[in-house]
Parts: sequence; C-alpha cells; structure tokens
Amino acid sequence: MKILVVEDDATSREVLFSILSEIGPCDVAADGEEALRVFGAAMDTGQPYDLVCLDILLPRMDGQEVLRRIRGLEAQASEGLGGLGGVETKVVMISALSDPKNVVEAFYRGGATAYVPKPIDRDHLFQVLGKLGVGA
Repeated sequence: MKILVVEDDATSREVLFSILSEIGPCDVAADGEEALRVFGAAMDTGQPYDLVCLDILLPRMDGQEVLRRIRGLEAQASEGLGGLGGVETKVVMISALSDPKNVVEAFYRGGATAYVPKPIDRDHLFQVLGKLGVGA
C-alpha cells in the first residue's frame, strides 16, 4: 500500500503521515503542484499510489484541481493501455471545509473516493479507509 499525503499545514501533515505509516510507506507533498509532480513520477515509474489523502485548501493549486488532474493522468495512462482501463487511485479528500458545495464538487466533479473532515480523528479515518478496503 503506497500512500501520498498532500497537506500544506505541517502539523496536519505530520499527523496524517504518522497515522497512515501504520498502513504502508508514505510520501508527502506540501502543495498541489508538488503533489502532481510526485503522483506523476510514481505513475511514470510503474509504481502508482494506492491511496492519496488530499487537503482541499492548498497553496498554488487547490485540492479540487489536483484531484481533477490526477483523474486526468489516470485516464491518459488508461488510453495508453489501449483503453483497457486502469485502476483508479483511492483519493480521500481531507478538509475543514465540509460545506455541501465542496463535498459535491469532490465526489461528483472530481472523482473523490471518500471525504474526511478535520480535525483528523484516527479512528474515524481508519473506519473510512476500512470501508474502502484499505487498512492495517
């Protein structure tokens, strides 16, 4: 289980890294542009991420746009396989923004797999991950 944590707040990033390291190796990115570089590089080496925990409010490129671009990279990779379809990375949006507009955009426009509100509760995060078939 290869995991990417995308979070600009250092404390939240450390908390997520600590929790998710129990499941598998984690990489971190502090903004949206860095997240796309890291995600794309992993795909290019044939070792894509299984899970991305993605904050919505990020500098340089917000999480909603990062999610759309991740799904675009996956679609391009699928086309390169002759349209056979690839496996989508599970993307859990993590944010203090739990208003309906952001939730709808994350799921229906962006292709999020799940949504977890801040502050991060370890047990709740593992419950959500368990429903996705991810966990320790």
